[in-house]
Amino acid sequence: MTGVRTGVFPGTFDPFTNGHLDLTRRAARLFDRVVVAVAHSPGKGTLFPVGERVEMIRAATRTLRRVEVVEFSDLVVNCARRVGAQVMIRGLRAVSDFEFEFQMALMNRRLSPSLEVAFLMPSQQYTYLNSTLVKEVARLGGSPRGLVPRVVEERLRAEFARTPPARPAVSPRAGARAAERRPPSVRGRRR
Repeated sequence: MTGVRTGVFPGTFDPFTNGHLDLTRRAARLFDRVVVAVAHSPGKGTLFPVGERVEMIRAATRTLRRVEVVEFSDLVVNCARRVGAQVMIRGLRAVSDFEFEFQMALMNRRLSPSLEVAFLMPSQQYTYLNSTLVKEVARLGGSPRGLVPRVVEERLRAEFARTPPARPAVSPRAGARAAERRPPSVRGRRR
């Protein structure tokens, strides 16, 4: 694909958030072709298998003409080479992301000197958003609406409907009331 500017946007995307979608749209305005590369990441203990993540991202990006979705299980620079990418796209939400992303960019430059890294900032409304936070909200019964594309929202709801959130044995308020009911001689005593 000579003359085609291709950017690869790698990540675990477990799950793909509206922040990821925002960055994909931005990248599609900058590049002729954007490849969202979904990492297997078995060591991360992902909620969704890689095939489901790929399927959800394809559904969420189906209206974006220049976007493709692939999976990979090796070095991201090898994936970039396979898809013909000249640039790796990474998102920066806050200053706290920079140190990690800077280290990764330098390592990837060492592994593939011709692969450039472009850092994109998401829209302000998504700067706090990450996949871990979304999973925690959904796991505890909160609504992921507005945090993820509709297809991802449906899958999260279905996933956590199967496994209801664990309830604490004693709520903090009930524990405090029980302590108040104990005789004064027992209240201050350590067990």
